[in-house]
Amino acid sequence: MSVLTKRPLASLLTLAVVAGGASLFHPAVQGYVLQHVPIGDLFATPAAATPAAPAMQAMPVPVEKVEKRTLPVYLDYPARTEAIQSVSLQAKVTGYLKERVVADGADVKAGDVLYVIDDRDARTALAEAKAQLERDTAQADYLRSSLKRGEELSQKGFLAKDGFDQRASSLRQAEAAIAIAKAAVEAAELDIERSTIRAPFAGRVGRSAASVGTLVTSGQTVLNTLVQLDPVYVAFNPAEKELSAIKVALQKGEVTAEITLPGQQGGKPYAGKLTFIDNRLDASTGTVAARATIANAAFDLLPGQYVHLRLSVGSQPDVLMAPQVALGSSQLGKYVFVIGKEGTVEQRMVEVGRTDGPDIAILSGLTENDLVISGNLQKIWPGVPVQALPEKEKLASR
Repeated sequence: MSVLTKRPLASLLTLAVVAGGASLFHPAVQGYVLQHVPIGDLFATPAAATPAAPAMQAMPVPVEKVEKRTLPVYLDYPARTEAIQSVSLQAKVTGYLKERVVADGADVKAGDVLYVIDDRDARTALAEAKAQLERDTAQADYLRSSLKRGEELSQKGFLAKDGFDQRASSLRQAEAAIAIAKAAVEAAELDIERSTIRAPFAGRVGRSAASVGTLVTSGQTVLNTLVQLDPVYVAFNPAEKELSAIKVALQKGEVTAEITLPGQQGGKPYAGKLTFIDNRLDASTGTVAARATIANAAFDLLPGQYVHLRLSVGSQPDVLMAPQVALGSSQLGKYVFVIGKEGTVEQRMVEVGRTDGPDIAILSGLTENDLVISGNLQKIWPGVPVQALPEKEKLASR
C-alpha cells in the first residue's frame, strides 16, 4: 500500500486499491509523498505488551548481630622462656662411674637416682675411720680412769700436781682424737652417700657427658645437666610508656599472662602471672626487664624457646564487636555488608580496633544490633535482596 502524505497533510485523501495494496492520495494536490504500506497492516490488531522481568530472588546469607561487650585490654610482647633452675651434675667424690640409671633426656622427679659411682674406696675409708674411733675411745677410757686415780692420789699427797696435770691433758687430747675420728666417720659416710647422684629437683636431664667406666674426678667431671621445666620463666621487655598501665593493674591484684607458640593453631594457651619487673630501665632501649611465671606441667615449653606473651592489664566496657570474617577491604578502607531496612545489602565503611578471638572491635560505622553478613560475600553486592539464614544453617554456608 502506498500513502501520499503532505507536510503538513491538509487535504482529502482518496483510497484506491491497487494490485493487493492501497494508496492514499489526492490527484489535485501537489507536494504529496507516496508511501507504500501493506494492506494487512492497516487492519492488524495492536501487538501485546512485553511482560515485566521477574523480581530477583533473595540470597540466603548468614548474619551476626553486632553486640556490645567488655573487651579485655592486652599488652602483647615477643618473649623467650627461661629455666627457673638449671644445674650441672658433678660428682663430689672420685671414682669410676658404675651405672647410668636414667636415659638421656628423661624426665625425673626430685630425689631420683641418676648416676652411681663405685663407692668401695669410700667404704674402706669408713671402716678405717670407725676403727680409729674405737681405738681413740678406748684410749680415752683408760686416760679417764687414770685421771680419776690420779685425783685420789693427788688429794692424799702421793701424786705431784704436775703429774696430775699431765693425766688431765692426755685425757683431753684423747677426747679431741675421738672428735676427729667421728668426723672422719661422717666424711666417709658422706662420700658413700655422694657416690649416688640424685636429682636435686624435678626436671629433665640432657645428654650424658660420661659413659660407664669413666674415672670421675671430684668437682671436675660434669656428668650431665638438669633443668626445671615446671614452672618456667618467660622473659620480656615492656616499653617505658606501658609501665604505668602495668603498675595500675598490679595495684588492683594479680596480673595474668598467656603464652602461645609461633604457628600454634587453636588449643588452650599456657597460663601464668607476672612475677617480676626489674628496678631500673635500660636507657639504650627504653625498656625494662620483666618476666612471668608460667605453668608447664606437660613439659611442652623448653628454655630458650621463642613465644608470644599476652599480658592482661584491664578491660574496656561497651565495645561494639563484629566477626572478623565479615570484614572486607577496598581502596577506601575497611567495610562490611549489613542487611538494610528494605532487606537489601548495604555497604558500611568501618574503623576497626583490636581483635578478641574471632571478633574485632568496631570503632565507627556500625551500631548495636546491626545484622552483619558473615558468609556468601562473593555472591552479594550493595542493593541485592538477601534473607538471613537460620542459626543452624550459618556454619554450613561459610
